[in-house]
Amino acid sequence: MTRLSAVELPPMSPAAAARVVRALGGNRYVARRLHEVHAFAFAAAGESEALVEGRAWAQRVLQDPSIDSDSKDPALLRAASEKELAAVLAAFWGDGDDAAAARARLRDLLVGVGATVTPGRLFDEHAEDDIYPVLVDAGWELLPIAELCSERHRGVLESFEPLELASARFEEESAIPRRQYLFELPLLGARELLHPSDEWGDLRDPLVLWSSVEATYEDYIVRGVLRAAKVEG
Repeated sequence: MTRLSAVELPPMSPAAAARVVRALGGNRYVARRLHEVHAFAFAAAGESEALVEGRAWAQRVLQDPSIDSDSKDPALLRAASEKELAAVLAAFWGDGDDAAAARARLRDLLVGVGATVTPGRLFDEHAEDDIYPVLVDAGWELLPIAELCSERHRGVLESFEPLELASARFEEESAIPRRQYLFELPLLGARELLHPSDEWGDLRDPLVLWSSVEATYEDYIVRGVLRAAKVEG
């Protein structure tokens, strides 16, 4: 099992956090991704070109009498594209009337299944087993260092000292089982989508990325993602 450690990101608004997720998923170092979004989140997110297919799927699922919406049935989760993930988070973590309306629709759906919708601590790893329902589960696998291209991925390669890079490649190639470089979001439930902000408009708690990425590689990606999202590190 790959061991993950927490990377706590700097204070930011929920809207900025949505930009961070979009920037992470859009960078050239991502090899694979696996995102799952609950039907409630798709259904409540509102009108968006990126969410047309997801919303249509959610409507079918929530109207299907064979699927209990008040359950952990895997049929309530759908693999989401990068654009869909970004659009879902932007819908709930954005500003203004559209975001307020999306949160109101989601609140109504969640009350119907007895989910906790009151404010509280966000991104709490010790409470993840109690999140019900899980609305967003997202993660990315980065390219191995040995597969980085000297031109396309020059930035991160040049951030290593030569001996450091050689050592990182050796450790990677000799690792059994194969080392995976992963970034994962915390599981997101009702509190994270409905009550993300404190009284100053920042995230109630710092956003955390769970990471198994080599230290120099991780630092380069995180700094680039924050810069792209216009968040001061």
